[in-house]
Amino acid sequence: MYAVFAAGGKQYRVQVETLIDIEKLDAPVGEEVTLSNILVIGDGNGNVQVGTPYLENAAVIGEVVQQGKDKKITVFKSKRRKGYKRKLGHRQQFTRLCITEIRDGNHTSEEEDENGS
Repeated sequence: MYAVFAAGGKQYRVQVETLIDIEKLDAPVGEEVTLSNILVIGDGNGNVQVGTPYLENAAVIGEVVQQGKDKKITVFKSKRRKGYKRKLGHRQQFTRLCITEIRDGNHTSEEEDENGS
């Protein structure tokens, strides 16, 4: 089972036990986070639920593994022939999640694992 959700202006495709870096969330390490902006859920057998724009009662649940910063990027601005130059650095903050469960409103991915599907 997989899900596509929106977070931080981006869309992510995840499965259970996937590690993913998303925009920083205000949650301490070890806490469960529920993401409810689910766009698509598929079961891998060709059955796909598509939201308009989001699915009702669907959620992706993940555990916060790490809060951190990405690699430093250099931002350099200049205007030719004017002597204007500016050099800045930026490190984007992120939250690393381990996806533990995908709920589609009817049943969960953990129920499928127990049933052997």
